[in-house]
Amino acid sequence: MFPTRIAIFAALLCAPAVVCVAQADPPPEVRAFLTASCMDCHTGDSAAAGLDLQQLSASDLTASFDKWVRVFDRVHEGEMPPADYDQPTGPQRKTFERVAEDWLLKTQRQEYQTRGRVQGRRLTNLQLERTLHDLLGIDIPLAVEMPEEPRTHGFNTVASGQSISHFQLQNHLTVVDAALDEAFRRAVGEPDEWTRSFSPREIARRNPRRRCREPEMLNGAAVVWSGNTTYYGRLPVTTARRPGWYRLTIRTSGLNVPEDHGVWTTVRTGMCVSSAPMLRTVGAYEVTGQTGEWTFDAWLNPGEMFEIRPGDKTLKEARFAGGQIGAGEGEPQNVAGIAHHGLTLSRIHYGPDNAAIRRLLLGDLTLRAATKKGRLPAVETERPKQVLRQLLTVFASRAFRRPVDAEQMRPYVERTIEDLQSGTRFLDALRGGYRAILCSPRFLYFEESPGRLDAWSVATRLSYLLWNTMPDERLREAAASGGLLQREQLILQAQRMLADDRGQRFVKDFAEQWLDLSEIDFTEPDRRLYRGFDVIVQESMVGETEAFLQEMLDEDLSVSHLIDSEFTFLNNRLARHYGIEGVTGDRLQKVALKPQDRRGGVLTHGSLMKVTANGSTTSPVLRGVWISERLLGLEIPPPPEGVPAIEPDIRGARSIRDMLEKHKSDANCASCHTKIDPAGFALENFDPAGRWRDRYPAVSRNRRKGGGIVVDAGYQFADGREFRDLRGFQQLVRQDGRSLAANVVRQLLTYGTGAPCGFADREAVSAIVDSTKSSEFGFRSLILAAVASDIFLTK
Repeated sequence: MFPTRIAIFAALLCAPAVVCVAQADPPPEVRAFLTASCMDCHTGDSAAAGLDLQQLSASDLTASFDKWVRVFDRVHEGEMPPADYDQPTGPQRKTFERVAEDWLLKTQRQEYQTRGRVQGRRLTNLQLERTLHDLLGIDIPLAVEMPEEPRTHGFNTVASGQSISHFQLQNHLTVVDAALDEAFRRAVGEPDEWTRSFSPREIARRNPRRRCREPEMLNGAAVVWSGNTTYYGRLPVTTARRPGWYRLTIRTSGLNVPEDHGVWTTVRTGMCVSSAPMLRTVGAYEVTGQTGEWTFDAWLNPGEMFEIRPGDKTLKEARFAGGQIGAGEGEPQNVAGIAHHGLTLSRIHYGPDNAAIRRLLLGDLTLRAATKKGRLPAVETERPKQVLRQLLTVFASRAFRRPVDAEQMRPYVERTIEDLQSGTRFLDALRGGYRAILCSPRFLYFEESPGRLDAWSVATRLSYLLWNTMPDERLREAAASGGLLQREQLILQAQRMLADDRGQRFVKDFAEQWLDLSEIDFTEPDRRLYRGFDVIVQESMVGETEAFLQEMLDEDLSVSHLIDSEFTFLNNRLARHYGIEGVTGDRLQKVALKPQDRRGGVLTHGSLMKVTANGSTTSPVLRGVWISERLLGLEIPPPPEGVPAIEPDIRGARSIRDMLEKHKSDANCASCHTKIDPAGFALENFDPAGRWRDRYPAVSRNRRKGGGIVVDAGYQFADGREFRDLRGFQQLVRQDGRSLAANVVRQLLTYGTGAPCGFADREAVSAIVDSTKSSEFGFRSLILAAVASDIFLTK
């Protein structure tokens, strides 16, 4: 019964709405301008850049709206007609812009009034996981069980890119069942947390004569040497028997520690066998000659264990024959190592304890002991129907993120009571009712109506923007009182939420998609070409960017810091990778930068350099498009059909600049490359591993050689302003802080509302930016102004 209703309702929510919009036929003034100034080049199969204006005029305006906006922008910016063609008079251009703007605004505003900016928007995988966690009090990973989500306009929160297939509905049921199973297990069960300690001898291999991959005993410690053997350093003593969160506290010192830094050590988890080769990175730490203590939390599935080993690829590595390590084989090779002096392993839970989960699900019901293993226990109540109705109503109001009335609850209550009357045990019937609620579109989708959002929808939108989960009790109270509809109260709630521990997740969640940090694993720099890059560097790069953005948020720093700044966040390992001296310790710390460091701003972070390269080479085009769209706010249309892509010549025999100059001779390409190439060339001094280079590598047989072509990072902007190097580029870009701020606002609103900012939103975006001028467009000020804007508070 319930799954069928869900499928029908979801299909209705996802079906395209029938909307009455303006006809595609442009106003006479627009048509006359295009006929006189543009049709010669933009007509028929050979239309320049693939833009056939006759076909565009005859098409459905809803489908072609973005192209019309692009035409308007190019005329407005003076790119169309091209400079070497006959130009319209000033009055002709102004008339076109005025009429076209009014036409486009009227069209989109009519659509907004009819169905809103945002279509049917549902919870993302991450949002669903966190919501189930908060709703049920559980902590098990759920998002990993869900299908991968597409990203539209850069984000998976955008409604137009979200689909709901029968497979996804079935997967949703599976995830809900897993969440409910865990919640009821803990609600009726005894606590399962525990702590155990292990000595070095228990950590080390059991048979010292056997060649294997576990630590060896040496001078009273369990020792692992620097080496390249897979799974070397695995700790079978940490093998999980049950799935769950485990906390490892390890006491370690270094052996043969280098003079200028410690022995960087990785912590990973997995089966640690060849039949299950994948390992998950948990963290890293730097070991010195003194014994230190570090703690790491990780989810382990049954059979998985921790692996702890030296992971710094700049260290000399021992050689071991046959893929196994014998005791005494590493020490004579004079390599660095780590010595474990003991560890403590704990089974832990995040969030509420079992008693609190019982109250969430069962209220004050009294449970009887289960009569059969694996069955839920019976309950003691004289009014089972009333109790069921009450529990379901409270649960539904939290799950639906707004109050519910008796009519809305009727199908859930009736079905649950039917199950109870047919002989289903009370808790099984209650679980079935909860399952139906969690499979309802009211739970899976945002409930928003065209026009101004009500207080409950505002609470939901704000909570999923800043926390990616359901509103907490204080936010619900603000919605219930109506205070959330007052600007002052809304700002106070947003400030409270950002200051909350969960607010620390906002920067991480937002940056994962805005800056593609979630794609950091997609490529890996070629170790033969870029020696020294390792997982420690990679994780530190991501941490640098997240810490930097958090500092911008906490201190309300200007968004110009995205382009250049006098500080960054480094640990010893990342500082060595960048060639920056004077940084010690394994924790990311705020570091003042010097001109000779050639760093400054997110623009120069290794994380961005890595996600904009393919692992072997860099491309000014790929980096230029990425920087233009993500940081500078320049929309770059897709390349015209039939124009081949540019691939760098990794042999270093030919300059990418030379190839691009030839590429730009095609008029179809020139208008976009004047926007793309400045940022791309400005960053060419950074290699795919995020390090500075003065020359491109000359490569022979996949190995780097000296004497490559000198990197030339100079270029000029479309308006003719020139720069000689990265520093010059940064100085010129920082002068236009308003454009940088507008881009951040658009990215934030796209992420937080579920729809990209359209033509009709431009005026509102400008107003948001203008309101933060006194803070020099501070990052925090922009966020607060965005959540209080009409765009955020309207469907």
